[in-house]
Amino acid sequence: MQPHISLSEIDDLDAQLFQRFQSKFVVQPALSRLLVSFQANKNRPIYRWYKFKEAFSASLVEYLLHKYGISAGRVLDPFAGSGTTLFAASAMGIDADGIELLPIGHAIIKAKQILDAGFTADDVARLRQWADTPVWEHAQTRLPLPELRITRGAYPDSTKEAIEKYLAACRHEPERVQTVLRFALLCVLETISYTRKDGQYLRWDYRSGRTQGKKLFDKGNIPDFAQAISDKINEILTDISPGHQSSLFPTERLQGEIRLYDGSCLHILPSLPEHTYDAIITSPPYCNRYDYTRTYALELALLGVDEKGLVRLRQEMLSCTVENRDKDLLSINPYWANALAAADEQTLLQAILTYLEDQKARGELNNNGIPRMVRGYFYEMACVIAECARVLKPNAPLIMVNDNVRYAGASISVDMILSDIAEKLGFRTEHILVLPDGKGNSSQQMGEHGKKALRKCVYVWKRV
Repeated sequence: MQPHISLSEIDDLDAQLFQRFQSKFVVQPALSRLLVSFQANKNRPIYRWYKFKEAFSASLVEYLLHKYGISAGRVLDPFAGSGTTLFAASAMGIDADGIELLPIGHAIIKAKQILDAGFTADDVARLRQWADTPVWEHAQTRLPLPELRITRGAYPDSTKEAIEKYLAACRHEPERVQTVLRFALLCVLETISYTRKDGQYLRWDYRSGRTQGKKLFDKGNIPDFAQAISDKINEILTDISPGHQSSLFPTERLQGEIRLYDGSCLHILPSLPEHTYDAIITSPPYCNRYDYTRTYALELALLGVDEKGLVRLRQEMLSCTVENRDKDLLSINPYWANALAAADEQTLLQAILTYLEDQKARGELNNNGIPRMVRGYFYEMACVIAECARVLKPNAPLIMVNDNVRYAGASISVDMILSDIAEKLGFRTEHILVLPDGKGNSSQQMGEHGKKALRKCVYVWKRV
């Protein structure tokens, strides 16, 4: 029988760990929630094209590169997402490698690379024609829109027909233009659909017919497809046009090489040579139950991911959803025994896992997958941290944006737990930069356990 752990015991262990790391916590007024989220990208040319809502901003990457004196060499982002670290570093003349599992990230990065280096004046002219006139309306055929079970009925009938004509018409363009036209479509899918991304799932507008028994959600005006796609193509053209002052690409072409690896960082990292990178700047998925395979389902369907592919992606992702099954980490890399031992020895983490299992046994959790998810998250992150230590040069920084979380009343200090694990795996903690304003916890947590602000931090570890 597992020992019983109370919330007060978890709080005591958390306070002990805080005493150890207290001198490392630095409230950083320059770090706003705007900066460490996608919000600061919303009006920034190039980065604004696709609203990858889990991304941090290019301005944050630039701030960190300047603050820690990283001006040359090669950086790595093992959770590359839409490529913010890669493009911001490259624009500063730094080579950048990224690892990304989701096809949507690859599509965004590929399109931006083509627009930077491979687009010709003729390509721009073709793109402008598509912005100015609805070329697709004259298409004699339609290319069926790929769907998943969770995306069926996502668009008004007229919009779905327009998308299928657009896809068919795209095929008559040169490959580079096709890539950008399909990218523009990816950028507007959510806008023209009945859905809205909402962390753990897609919310559905009442007009979709999929809301029986659920709280009604009114998305408001859903733009016409022709207008939405024309506006997006025009936005792209504006941002790449010569003389656009705030554009990333026209004034100065990307200087650093960008390489992108396809797959999970748990599989890719062990294949990278040791002592290669001068810095790692990243933001892993948070331990917050967000399921990217659901929130990005419209995009994944368009990119050809089928039902089996969706399940595969969900399981290959870092454990951050309640549907993630346990990964056999030692079968992936038998050299991770030390990383798993570091997690085993983390006293606060083990107390939290015991508490969550106890809550599960008592029927107190709203989802029984929470203990498995939390355990998987920290053990997998321990393996990622071990690999980051291996591939970094001595004294090079690993800079990570992450959030603390709370389950069943237990505040989980992700920042301190990961920092403690990192110190067992070859890092020293330089700073834990704290945003001036913490984030709130869920309404359910507040209702049952009271309101408590949770730290949102940027960790700075140095390779020993």
